[in-house]
Amino acid sequence: MADHGYDKGRLDLPFVGIATFAKRHYEANWGALEADVAVLGAPFDFGTQWRSGARFGPRAVREASTLFSFGHAGAYDHEDDATYLPENVRIVDMGDADIVHTDTAKSHANIETGVRAALAAGALPVTIGGDHSINIPCINAFDDQGDIHILQIDAHLDFVDERHGVRHGHGNPMRRAAEKPYVTGLTQVGIRNVSSTAREGYEDARAMGSEIFSVRQARKLGPKGVIDRIPKEARVYVTIDIDAFCPSIAPGTGTPSHGGFLYYDVLEMLQALAQRNEVIGIDLVEVAPDYDQTGSTAILAAQILLNFLGFIFHERASRE
Repeated sequence: MADHGYDKGRLDLPFVGIATFAKRHYEANWGALEADVAVLGAPFDFGTQWRSGARFGPRAVREASTLFSFGHAGAYDHEDDATYLPENVRIVDMGDADIVHTDTAKSHANIETGVRAALAAGALPVTIGGDHSINIPCINAFDDQGDIHILQIDAHLDFVDERHGVRHGHGNPMRRAAEKPYVTGLTQVGIRNVSSTAREGYEDARAMGSEIFSVRQARKLGPKGVIDRIPKEARVYVTIDIDAFCPSIAPGTGTPSHGGFLYYDVLEMLQALAQRNEVIGIDLVEVAPDYDQTGSTAILAAQILLNFLGFIFHERASRE
């Protein structure tokens, strides 16, 4: 009988095994990371103002990521005639930062520790939330990394300074980021409808170096046109709130807002960014899987992250 190789090694189908991000190696020792990409879960959602549940986002996105992880050597894209994420791109799953229930300060500190560990290892930190407040410790971790620009893709401005003493909820992260001396500017894209921030917040954001685009404004400019508004030499941190997408394709989130982006609206922005600027960190937040019984929201999140990482490292390889 001919040997077809069916009995050699493991097929390792997506639904087999432990659901680490993209079925990559799990490294519990954050002092021993050897990776190009270090993925950290931040299952914190105490900063929400309406529907909680994003604490389950990291698990859902990890499981969804296995759909795109058949174990082949990279992913061939016939449109680009490129193979993305070949085996030499080392992705490691760090597991989750420890979350202490009701303790925002301690939980955020633990997330910051994880991001700092990824940076110390020379890896690109990718943090999966959790609500958008987890961006605050992520940006805190960059205090010794030089100047950065933030690209926020989101339905909400998240530029509240303080409400009833709250300064570290999911309506505050872009304000906290703008206050950092090393954050040289923000590009906030997808902002629409009734937002998280009052009129004076928009005025403050622009005064503190932010440029703001609605979905309709972004579509008028086109994906490349939006990215071209970012300073060309800027090193860019990207924060993606899943509610930037229309809830018709991403209902699994705490604060859905109709009229959002579709898949290629965002994907083409991210590809243009990877081609033009250095990307130095990513977080993706507000996936709350229990509001989407189809699992589509988590699949969208995983697909966006994996494609974006593919673009980043393809461009790095091309330049090298």
